[in-house]
Amino acid sequence: MAAGKEIRGKIKSVENTKKITKAMEMVAASKMRKAQERMRAARPYAEKIRRLAANLSQASISDYKHPFLVASDKVTRVGLILVTTDKGLCGGLNTNALRLAITNIREWQAAGVTDIQVAALGSKGLGFMQRAGINVVSQAIGLGDTPHLDRLVGPVKVLTSAFRRGELDKVYVCYTGFVNTMKQDAKMEQLLPLTGDRMGAPESSWDYIYEPDPQTVIDDMLLRYLEALVYQALAENMASEQSARMVAMKAATDNAGTVIKDLQLVYNKTRQAAITKEISEIVSGAAAV
Repeated sequence: MAAGKEIRGKIKSVENTKKITKAMEMVAASKMRKAQERMRAARPYAEKIRRLAANLSQASISDYKHPFLVASDKVTRVGLILVTTDKGLCGGLNTNALRLAITNIREWQAAGVTDIQVAALGSKGLGFMQRAGINVVSQAIGLGDTPHLDRLVGPVKVLTSAFRRGELDKVYVCYTGFVNTMKQDAKMEQLLPLTGDRMGAPESSWDYIYEPDPQTVIDDMLLRYLEALVYQALAENMASEQSARMVAMKAATDNAGTVIKDLQLVYNKTRQAAITKEISEIVSGAAAV
């Protein structure tokens, strides 16, 4: 029964793996609900500040043109904020986002872009870009399960400051948007320069009284607007991560159950064959006597 003992060992090993994946599935389900609540709570603020920024940008055309609203005639330098996870075991979540990022990078290079700078939010994206030989100018890893704006300001400011100084012509953000528990989509969106497509056309003309002056108000408002966009992207990515991990761990648990059933069937057949062989030997011995 050496073969039977080996099969029992495999069954025990798969059962232990199944317990781990089941526990991870339950943990991911708990974190997923919290992440979705944070994501949905951030959406009204992002929508409100988007409308406010759209009105301010339209109202400021005659008085002051913010550098974030000025588009370059020729694009040769591009910045990319890449949002990924710090941990794995979440299906194809990071793979889809990284595939989208590298596809766009190749398209930019084919179009004449000579300088690409990346701000990596998440260890998976950081490691991928370093292996691909892309210039990573800033990073933030170990972000945990809750997005914190103070952890994002530094890495993102490296690219926004470079755009303000004229060292970058465009800045994009790549992340995974949350659709529902079973579906998450990788997205690539232009962050700078701010366009009407991203901010949306103002619903009505608002008349503002600026204090202390229009330039100061617009500078602070557009900066808060950019922070809201990046925070929302990270919140969407974290909700997508927990949803994808829950689905992946459930699939792993189900597959482990199927493997256990198959191994149990093989073990029963092996045991039955051994018993049949022993009975045949006994009968043969009795007949010889």
